[in-house]
Amino acid sequence: MTRPSGRAPLRFVSRPIALVGPTATGKSDLALDLATAVDGEVVNADAMQLYRGMDVGTAKLPVAARRGVPHHLLDVLDVTETATVAAYQRDARAAVDAIRARGRVPLVVGGSGLYVQAVLDDLAFPGTDPAVRARLDAELAAVGPAAMHARLRERDPDAARDILASNGRRIVRALEVVELTGRPFAASLPRPGRPRHDALLVGLDRDTEVLDVRIAARVDGMLAAGLVDEVRRLAGQGLREGVTASRAVGYREVLEHLDGAIDLDEAARRTVVATRRLVRRQRSWFRRDGRVRWLDAAAPDLVATVLDAWRN
Repeated sequence: MTRPSGRAPLRFVSRPIALVGPTATGKSDLALDLATAVDGEVVNADAMQLYRGMDVGTAKLPVAARRGVPHHLLDVLDVTETATVAAYQRDARAAVDAIRARGRVPLVVGGSGLYVQAVLDDLAFPGTDPAVRARLDAELAAVGPAAMHARLRERDPDAARDILASNGRRIVRALEVVELTGRPFAASLPRPGRPRHDALLVGLDRDTEVLDVRIAARVDGMLAAGLVDEVRRLAGQGLREGVTASRAVGYREVLEHLDGAIDLDEAARRTVVATRRLVRRQRSWFRRDGRVRWLDAAAPDLVATVLDAWRN
């Protein structure tokens, strides 16, 4: 794209821009347009795009499609490694600070709400205790996530409502925090409102019916682009043992297909349903942050609207 005529060059300011909101709304493409306009660099805030080889199923932009825009925090973990917000916070903050030091504009882009907040807000995360975590992990392996979720429901009903009964890792973390702090899990989570940067937060969304169609088309496109082969290859690299990576939407369902539990049509259907569920959680998370300026992703003047807000 070209910079709007009659405008002064925009390189003089390095105010960060965060593009957030549900998956499949078009954040990656808008980020490239904005980066071209403001001399920016992208900092990934999608937890699953941290993983090497998880490309098709995460809609990761290929290098050739990035228009020469530098991207950070992509392909930094093996699928057997566990992604943590604390480690991401350390590395993403360093990337943002380095981009600003170069006089360029950081664009934090993704739908992982806590990851975005970890970069932009001055916050710390509840500590961990290796002994408590090991005990809870052992119990999870012994009794399964449903039983652990029932325990969480007794100790912290609000957390149990927000955490899927199948998400053993988050259940264990919530139980650990409750045990260590004596407070509800939600009370220990960081809240927006303590900004580390004067960032512009832009939320992209689309009409629900339109987004549902886009999600279905995206899943079909991923399967056509080789998602099954990608998952098969990653399974050979330890995907099933990866605590975080194996739970990624699409990958979990294709693993079930490869294991013979479901056919490919059912894997696709479940992926669409899981993605729509993810969209609802993303909307819920980002709508709680009053700093986010929401825009219709289908609007024809998105770039100009964001640039005007960024300048002001």
